[in-house]
Amino acid sequence: MRQTSSVHIRPFDALDTDAVVALWREAGLTKPWNDPHKDIARKLTVQPGLFVVAADSEGVVIGSVMAGYDGHRGWMNYLATSTDARGQGIARALIEHVESALLTLGCPKVNLQVRSTNPQVVSFYEHLGYKIDDTIDLGKRLIADN
Repeated sequence: MRQTSSVHIRPFDALDTDAVVALWREAGLTKPWNDPHKDIARKLTVQPGLFVVAADSEGVVIGSVMAGYDGHRGWMNYLATSTDARGQGIARALIEHVESALLTLGCPKVNLQVRSTNPQVVSFYEHLGYKIDDTIDLGKRLIADN
């Protein structure tokens, strides 16, 4: 567990679900084809320790990130901080926490996806050393959430 000023980074707890889903909605991360409650339930069955939240001094969830490692590559999803908490280094602390955990697992590289409509977030990640890979992202839904 990591402490950043008055922010505490800790593993996600099921009691955080409503706060985390509200945070993701506030950050614009939810989409109709992804049920965030189902995404949380799925994550809790695979490497739940790589799903962490940032809580303020009163225990209010103000950030989250969900990560995983498949033995070849790590992934980060659902990085979000509350609007009021932005610019305080919380997202950076969450990323550093996850990168450290992935490195401990022997993960050589971490990837993430950013929607093309969000260039500010791309700049944020580039500032942290992330580079745009020359790849095309393909996906296929195997289980419909609706």
